[in-house]
Amino acid sequence: MIGFLLRALISAAGFWLATQWVPGIHIDSSNAAGTLLIAGLVMGVVNAIVKPIAFVLTLPFTIVTLGLFLFVLNAAMVALVAWLVPGLHIADFKAALLTAITVWVVSWVGYALIGNKVRGS
Repeated sequence: MIGFLLRALISAAGFWLATQWVPGIHIDSSNAAGTLLIAGLVMGVVNAIVKPIAFVLTLPFTIVTLGLFLFVLNAAMVALVAWLVPGLHIADFKAALLTAITVWVVSWVGYALIGNKVRGS
């Protein structure tokens, strides 16, 4: 449980960084920290439940495009999170794609810093 919450915090940091760098994504300022935390939690749930199903369903596209369709799939997952979380707004596909890349890079760096200590939790 601690591992899931820590990964959600890392994803929330990725969303925050995306709101700073990516044009087309913004968070309502009334409760920005809460919205980011909820977005991180929802992103974890979406990645655990929805993304594997979508990956299997789109596997032929992924194979034909030599894996590049995974970028589209990740952008769709970010768009789904934005649709589910009130206060998180994404303007278009480009913003969703750049947000997905930003969250991925921040998550990759965060997991590299944490190591295997929390992954098994």
